[in-house]
Amino acid sequence: MFQSGLDTLGLDVSMDTWNFFYTCLVSLWLHRFYIYSAIASGISIWITVQFFTTKTKKKGEKSKGNPAASEGTEDKLVNGYGTLQAKEVYVAGVKIFYGSQTGTAKKFAAGLAEAVTSLNLPVEVISMGDYDPDDCLAEETTSRNICVFLVATYTDGQPTESAAWFCKWLGEAANDFRFGRTYLKGLRYAVFGLGNSVYVDHYNTVGRSVDRWLWMLGASRILTRAEGDCNVAQSKHGSIEADFEAWKAKLLSRLQVLCRGEKKPCSGKCKKGKCKSSRKQNKESSDHEHGASEYENTEAEELFETSSEEETDAEEAGGTNAVVDVEDLGNIMSHVKKAKRERELEEGDVGTSLSTGRKEEGEKREMITPALREALTKQGYKLIGSHSGVKLCRWTKSMLRGRGGCYKHTFYGIESHRCMEATPSLACANKCVFCWRHHTNPVGTEWRWKMDQPEMILQKAIENHQNMIKQFKGVSGVRADRLEEAMAAKHCALSLVGEPIMYPQINRFVKLLHQHSISSFLVTNAQFPDEIRNLEPVTQLYVSVDASTRESLKRIDRPLFKDFWQRFLDSLKALSEKQQRTVYRLTLVKAWNVDELKAYAELIALGKPDFVEVKGVTYCGESSASNLTMANVPWHEEVVGFVQELANLIPDYEIACEHEHSNCLLLAHKKFKVDGEWWTWIDYGRFQELVQEQERSSGCKTFTAADYMAKTPRWALFGSRERGFDPLDVRYQRKNKARDISGC
Repeated sequence: MFQSGLDTLGLDVSMDTWNFFYTCLVSLWLHRFYIYSAIASGISIWITVQFFTTKTKKKGEKSKGNPAASEGTEDKLVNGYGTLQAKEVYVAGVKIFYGSQTGTAKKFAAGLAEAVTSLNLPVEVISMGDYDPDDCLAEETTSRNICVFLVATYTDGQPTESAAWFCKWLGEAANDFRFGRTYLKGLRYAVFGLGNSVYVDHYNTVGRSVDRWLWMLGASRILTRAEGDCNVAQSKHGSIEADFEAWKAKLLSRLQVLCRGEKKPCSGKCKKGKCKSSRKQNKESSDHEHGASEYENTEAEELFETSSEEETDAEEAGGTNAVVDVEDLGNIMSHVKKAKRERELEEGDVGTSLSTGRKEEGEKREMITPALREALTKQGYKLIGSHSGVKLCRWTKSMLRGRGGCYKHTFYGIESHRCMEATPSLACANKCVFCWRHHTNPVGTEWRWKMDQPEMILQKAIENHQNMIKQFKGVSGVRADRLEEAMAAKHCALSLVGEPIMYPQINRFVKLLHQHSISSFLVTNAQFPDEIRNLEPVTQLYVSVDASTRESLKRIDRPLFKDFWQRFLDSLKALSEKQQRTVYRLTLVKAWNVDELKAYAELIALGKPDFVEVKGVTYCGESSASNLTMANVPWHEEVVGFVQELANLIPDYEIACEHEHSNCLLLAHKKFKVDGEWWTWIDYGRFQELVQEQERSSGCKTFTAADYMAKTPRWALFGSRERGFDPLDVRYQRKNKARDISGC
């Protein structure tokens, strides 16, 4: 009975415990929203505390003063473990570039260097005449150096002799689409110009130009450009020395700010520490825009970047936009200018038909309009007359320095430093998606412009070419022996831009080249079959075969002729009738034309070329005329694979040569393989003899490609250790290599 009472008592206790827990659970469920809110509030408070605690710690850890002055490391506890973390360097040093004629800029550079040294910053003073911007300037985009330019304006607004090459390179790069607007992104700079306001028309033009060109290439100002005036009556501070001292003080102050890692942009003309970007549409506002360091992304910088290159060019041209696609009028800034150009084209649409030779009524206009002339001149063209031009190829510059020639040197023995790249016709009948000139040239299907005489074109081409070569005298790295040789052009690549075969006097022009003992390499886009048939012998005749089907050719070359495909096929047939050397030039565009092997083989059988050059497309930067990207550029291994597969489909051809640097290979007909050795090179002296013999015989005595071939050296052959690089030269590798901007 006693046991029974205990059992009953235990049951009651158990029931009471269950009732208590049940009541608590019910209460928690009924008040769950209050509980959730309390938990959420607690988490929010914890996150807030952690955020402010971390921020405070980071502020305390920042180094005061200039991190560059002490390049050691500091101890820091992280999660209970001791680690070493290097101090961040905001300014690694200062490079002072000067271009001086009388010594003033040099003296200023020395004084500035002494002042910068007092800030415990490494400093280097460099004469522009001893510096190669083509090799070294891009490296400053990642060096964290500040580049200061002290440049004087000399006679007629030109740079001093020591700064001439630097300024020429910078100006051409700024206006060359292939460099792009981000080529010098990351470079931080300041400019001080030296001039004399007595010369009103040329006052400080060099300083202003250098400042603008650097910005156009993506560099960032750290301080507004200043101008020193030798005219004491007009100098802001009473003398050019005082002008420089005032600017130097601002520069030193700005350097101290940058050394502390502060990213606020400052132009030296700010009020209450706030920079405001001016949006005035005039040259003065462009000159005084505020710069910023490479690390910032402020509103001031964004406003400055939107002051476009086109606006600057338009202002300088007096309201005419210079950098435009002459025929693709959709790129012109305003609808008013667009309509005006359309009217000009309609009024000037007269001329001589290539196919009929019929002269149409009306006054013919010049091919090169004022806007086009300005745009092409800025890109480094030397324009001749009303429709021709010449320009230095980058391979010419490379070989002058002993750094190797282009693929034509490897494949055919061209001396790149003695090669003149020219054209007697800037016009073209295609608008190819990979056009390396971004279509800054007119287009047309017939010759409808005024025509210059071939004698004048060649004379001016040689003169302009020699003048451009002369500018390399004294340039760092240029070999004296090759500079002397380059003064006498031995080769002419008629491949600069446009369609040379459109020029009605092309045969006379080619004969003049040969009379001057200059070889002729002529490139055509295969849209003028009759002109190909009528063409007199040239050293080597190229046809661009950019696609192997009608559809892909239309997408890639974007031809103007409605019957472009038939013209293309007829041009290849006309090529097969030529006795001298002929070449197909294939440009591989990834995802566009690399899968048409069988069709390419059929086209080769149609034209029977002596050689087939296969080259990966060169990316030339962004363009409204093309949607190509770096993804469309094949790797060299991909080009090799394509050529090997193509060679398997054309048994009469084998891979002969390779130029890895240009991402290019050469397929040669087996008739150029004599006793197991390739003879793809050209005996240029023998070619000139054969041409003269044919002329003396009034065309009765002809010759073939086999009559002037020469043995190919081993280093040029496919599979050689040199991969097509001449062992007599030394290959130069950039530390921070930008995208390839090769021309040929």
